[in-house]
Amino acid sequence: MSSHEHPDTDRVQTDVESELAANAYVNMWNDRDYEAIPRLVSDTFVMYDPAAPAKGVPGPKGEVHGRDGLRQFMELITTAFPDFEITVLDMLTGEDVAMYEVQLTMTHDGPLGGLPPTGRRVEIRGVSILHLDAGTIDEHVFHTDMNEVGAQLGLTFPQVLGQLPKLVVRKVRLSL
Repeated sequence: MSSHEHPDTDRVQTDVESELAANAYVNMWNDRDYEAIPRLVSDTFVMYDPAAPAKGVPGPKGEVHGRDGLRQFMELITTAFPDFEITVLDMLTGEDVAMYEVQLTMTHDGPLGGLPPTGRRVEIRGVSILHLDAGTIDEHVFHTDMNEVGAQLGLTFPQVLGQLPKLVVRKVRLSL
């Protein structure tokens, strides 16, 4: 029998490939496996993530462009949050696409932009959508509530008022 008689046969194979690519991508983040970037993402890769800064990573605020940009963004996140970990809660895959719900856990123990470490633990949920082209990830769209991140870091008003003395002391210590 040919695959034309069973059209779902091809789709099942691409679903498996999408799931494998998504799992490899998550493992790349969790293992800090920067060497896997060229194998997993295309050279035209774009990531849409509300945590992407306006400076220090190729692309405008909220975007990360290219393989080098992804590496820089990963290093930024894992420096600020050395215990950063992604746990996949649920995944759906299709032809050249993977969508998965995640829980991110991390402790703010390193500098993040001009913000000194708060020492606070953050646990948030989000949804990632990966678009693949010829077996590599071409686009990653991440959705989460950044207000929740700020709240857990103690950076929302009026919480930030209580944090200011600690933040100033940490900033001074880091500059010495």
